[in-house]
Amino acid sequence: MAATGYASDLSDAQWALIERHIPPARPGGRPRQVNVRAVVNAILYLLRTGCQWRLLPKDFPPWGTVWWYFRRWRRGGVWVRIHRALYLLARTKAGRRAGPSVVIMDGQSVKTTEKGAFVASTGTSG
Repeated sequence: MAATGYASDLSDAQWALIERHIPPARPGGRPRQVNVRAVVNAILYLLRTGCQWRLLPKDFPPWGTVWWYFRRWRRGGVWVRIHRALYLLARTKAGRRAGPSVVIMDGQSVKTTEKGAFVASTGTSG
């Protein structure tokens, strides 16, 4: 984990909320040698600062390792599961139902490139 600590690093309480959603090391392979909390902190640092992968500070795991985990977790749906869990928790903590009771759909989005703007907006061709 980052030796100096960054504003984007997870607190112990925050880490406890998402740790259960991080997949364990795959059985039968080489034992995991990287600290996955440091990987998550590195990803949050990247998101917060907008820096390039290769410019991660040296006190995080190597950028290639961080990228590999980010990509694997994205493909495995880990980020979606973490988001859903935190979303439900935030709604519950705010005294709201876990799921929203109203959904708004925007019906104003109309493709105009194929027909031309005038036809798409008025329904006529002339």
